[in-house]
Amino acid sequence: MSHYNFKKITVVPSGKDFVDIVLSRTQRKTPTVIHKHYKISRIRNFYMRKVRYTQQNFHDKLSEIIGDFPKLGDIHPFYADLMNVLYDKDHYKLALGQINTARHLIDNVSKDYVRLLKYADSLYRCKQLKKAALGRMCTIMKRQNQSLEYLEQVRQHLSRLPTIDPNTRTLLICGFPNVGKSSFINKITRADVEVQPYAFTTKSLFVGHTDYKYLRWQVVDTPGILDHSLEERNTIEMQAITALAHLRAAVLYIMDVSQQCGHTIEEQIALFKNIQPLFANKPLMVVVNKIDVMRPDELQEEEKKLLADFDSEGIPVLPMSTVTEEGVINVKTEACDRLLAHRVEGKIKGKKVNDVLNRLHVAVPQQRDTKARPPCIPEGVKKRKTAMEVDGKRKKLERDIEIEMEDEYVLDLQKNFMVPEEEKYDVIPELWQGHNIMDFVDPDIEKKLDELEKEEGLKEAAGEYDEDMSSEDEEMHEIRKMAAKIRDKRQLKMMESKEKRKVEKPRLPRTALRGKRSRFESEMGELGVEPDQGGHYTRSRSRSKSVVVNKRQRTDSVGRAVSSSRTPRDVSGVRDKPMRDKAKKLMKTSQRRANRFGKIGEADRNIRTAMPRHLYAGKRKMGKMDRR
Repeated sequence: MSHYNFKKITVVPSGKDFVDIVLSRTQRKTPTVIHKHYKISRIRNFYMRKVRYTQQNFHDKLSEIIGDFPKLGDIHPFYADLMNVLYDKDHYKLALGQINTARHLIDNVSKDYVRLLKYADSLYRCKQLKKAALGRMCTIMKRQNQSLEYLEQVRQHLSRLPTIDPNTRTLLICGFPNVGKSSFINKITRADVEVQPYAFTTKSLFVGHTDYKYLRWQVVDTPGILDHSLEERNTIEMQAITALAHLRAAVLYIMDVSQQCGHTIEEQIALFKNIQPLFANKPLMVVVNKIDVMRPDELQEEEKKLLADFDSEGIPVLPMSTVTEEGVINVKTEACDRLLAHRVEGKIKGKKVNDVLNRLHVAVPQQRDTKARPPCIPEGVKKRKTAMEVDGKRKKLERDIEIEMEDEYVLDLQKNFMVPEEEKYDVIPELWQGHNIMDFVDPDIEKKLDELEKEEGLKEAAGEYDEDMSSEDEEMHEIRKMAAKIRDKRQLKMMESKEKRKVEKPRLPRTALRGKRSRFESEMGELGVEPDQGGHYTRSRSRSKSVVVNKRQRTDSVGRAVSSSRTPRDVSGVRDKPMRDKAKKLMKTSQRRANRFGKIGEADRNIRTAMPRHLYAGKRKMGKMDRR
């Protein structure tokens, strides 16, 4: 796997945090109330569920940690060796193995204690077994604290590693410390690597990206390498060695001809010879940097001869200065071209190229005769091309006409209408709701109007409109007059009722008021109705006889008759009538506030505290606050 997203590895908590997370989740996600009077099967299931849930949480989290960390056998050899250099693969595998062992131990503990819980005979024994099971699981996890902390440090370092694709087009920069490697990558890519005038400023691999021939190129800056044996090299140098060994890239070996890095040209060439086996089957270039300080021509004869040996071996030597940027683009172009040619050559030598070539046929046309056949360009295309020329005669625009005429100019858009000349200035039809108004105009409308007016004049002259068209008789007139009186009377009644309603007095139903005979007869007379002389209009409706319920005899608890002449409660304890009146007055005064609300009484529920303590006290947990 060449691509691996190390940033997605889940966070590894410490042993104590791990236990707190899992036990907290168990407490929140499982039932918490059990009583000893429950059936023993229900009690067993209650505690077995807690043990199983805790074990499953431990199992899932440990499995996620083991699955997220890369397996050294499955990833690209470059990443495998880089992790071995940085973290020691033995320690890494041992830590993951201990986490895997802890997962199996927790599974076995859960299995054993669930089997014991099936035969527990009391609530106390179930609780003790659950407590022992969870305790053993937590002890196992706390013993893995060192492994968890180590894996968390590995995770944090992995997430900070640059994303390097071992199979893409790559330029690899190497050489002694402080020769200008980081300055070069800053010039040709968008990377921002720290540059300082002392050795080992770059302590890890840095990656930048650049574009050449519409392709994306990966540029890797390696830490400086010193000339000594492989066993003596430290972790910083081994990162560069790992990149040189596994990345299929064009290698740029940078040398400092000014020797400001603290190493002579002989030492730099000796380092080149030392690590040359790592350059096998890779495009190789020697870049001479800092030519702004000293040119290669200014070197001594022995040093020039050493550089000339590279040309004899077929290794190009290119001068460059990252300060003045002289030769920087030339070095980049030459390296990219060499790598492209090398990759194409490797693909041609492979087995797949034959299958591809068998499916391709390149047709090369042969000349038929010596007859000249110039290209045929249509006249319309030539005219269009001529019209597009800027130097030719330009069409006169409306803006030009406006400038010429100044204040006399009037915008005329109708002159460019694509219609016949005599129709350009016709009146534009008016539209209403998508229809032309002229479609609904009758051309003979004026003639018809004159005929209609003439006909109306003849009717008036004949006296057709002078006759009384009313066909109502005397009786109908009387009925209409009476209806008008009734309407007026009704209106007056309504007005009187509204006036009475303004006065806040006790309201009595109409049936409770006794009507007077004289008022009734006068009202009916005004309405034209004569009541009978012997009618009983003022007699109220008779009432049916009420059923008399016999009182039940008052008895005490034994069943003996008790005198019904007992003093009423409102009179009991009152000395005389003034005292009784005063008590009634106090009672009514106390009830006045309740009467104002109408329905509120002493027995109604009333919360006197605005914010009751049982609703607003305490820490608020997750969830909605509407119920508060």
